[in-house]
Amino acid sequence: MTNCKDTEEKYKNRFKIISESKKLDELFREETIDELIYCKAKNNQHEIRNYISNCAEVGISFHHFNETAQSENGIQSKLLSFRLIDQLPLVTYKNTPDNYLGLKMKIAFDFLFSFTVIILGFPIFLMIAFAIQLEGSGPVFFKQERIGLNGRRFLCFKFRTMAVGSEALQASLLGQNEQDGPVFKIANDPRVTRIGRFLRKTSLDELPQFVNILRGEMSVVGPRPPIPTEVEKYEQWQKRRLSMKPGITCTWQVSRRNNISFEQWMRLDLEYIDNWSLTNDFLIVFKTIKTVITATGR
Repeated sequence: MTNCKDTEEKYKNRFKIISESKKLDELFREETIDELIYCKAKNNQHEIRNYISNCAEVGISFHHFNETAQSENGIQSKLLSFRLIDQLPLVTYKNTPDNYLGLKMKIAFDFLFSFTVIILGFPIFLMIAFAIQLEGSGPVFFKQERIGLNGRRFLCFKFRTMAVGSEALQASLLGQNEQDGPVFKIANDPRVTRIGRFLRKTSLDELPQFVNILRGEMSVVGPRPPIPTEVEKYEQWQKRRLSMKPGITCTWQVSRRNNISFEQWMRLDLEYIDNWSLTNDFLIVFKTIKTVITATGR
């Protein structure tokens, strides 16, 4: 974000230039932002503090051209540092895990683990597809638009567990919703097929999402990907769960805390992000495998 023509001209091919007239809520709602660089001819300290605070709340790293910046008025960040980006000296407020090597290893693990699961599990894929077709006509896979890293939209794949046309029936079942917040959840959903109940109980319906991982849209471990209508109802602080790639499995899924409130769910996801480590990811994967084997899932 800049109001300096020289800066805009110099960096327009390197960064996306955002109009300074955009308000923060409008900016976060309409743009997909990984990191925000504030570079104006004259720094407005009140405006900068506002950006620092809001970026920290939603999990976006913030940079600004001001060598005298410091944590003010209780504003905290995961990491405050000085760095050069394309020869531009910036103060950086890092609001996501800052373990470069660890995150690269997470990406490598995602690819290798997903590739292995798809290759070794291919016979299981075929058996599940056959069972779904045997129970009734309709597609084997269910595709739904989900929200990923920093608001990116993608098609999430699952094995179909409901009767065809079930999404249209959701409005008539809202009175039975057992989950607070914007999420819809019924323990004994009448739309779920017999094979679908088994797939959900064992979490095998999630297997096609390993394709999403190979496409770079998801990770093995991370907050579950929400649907757009849920994100529209998020409070500002809840949007920070979008600051890491969504995962097939996460903390609350393996902790057997399926009846927690929506706010507790969000806080568990933020706790995972704030305390992220590769060791914790491996532990969650191990617990997930145990959950699948013992069929103690949903």
